[in-house]
Amino acid sequence: MKGSYGRFAAMIATSTVVMFGLMYLNTYALDHVFFSETRAYAALYMGAAMAVIMLSFMLGMYANRAVNIAILAGAVVVFGLALFLVRSQATVEDVAYMKAMIPHHSIAVLTSTRADITDPRVRKLADQIIESQLREIAEMKSLVAELERR
Repeated sequence: MKGSYGRFAAMIATSTVVMFGLMYLNTYALDHVFFSETRAYAALYMGAAMAVIMLSFMLGMYANRAVNIAILAGAVVVFGLALFLVRSQATVEDVAYMKAMIPHHSIAVLTSTRADITDPRVRKLADQIIESQLREIAEMKSLVAELERR
């Protein structure tokens, strides 16, 4: 049975969107979830890598050599561009920065809260991290609200 390129594209697109959403599962609280350009770019480079891997494994199902080369070349371009955007943060400004950092800080809260910490020194450090990260999240949320009103 030969594969459908439309179905392949839908599979990659769906997987990319799902990966984007999965990146938020380790936030501490639902109100710490904000759209993040950085996570969107990361989902894109993961989707591009997935396209190369999946097409390589299923090459026998997709017989059009020109389309296969175009998919691989497109995936390499998307991967490179998305990786550049993640690494350079070229499109990330004040509000986008804070919206990316809130979930990031939230992950530290989740880890520090839920880790099985027995050493009192490590527990003290974890508690300090929780306190500082929650304070910084509140500050960033306030600044986001203020800057978005402008």
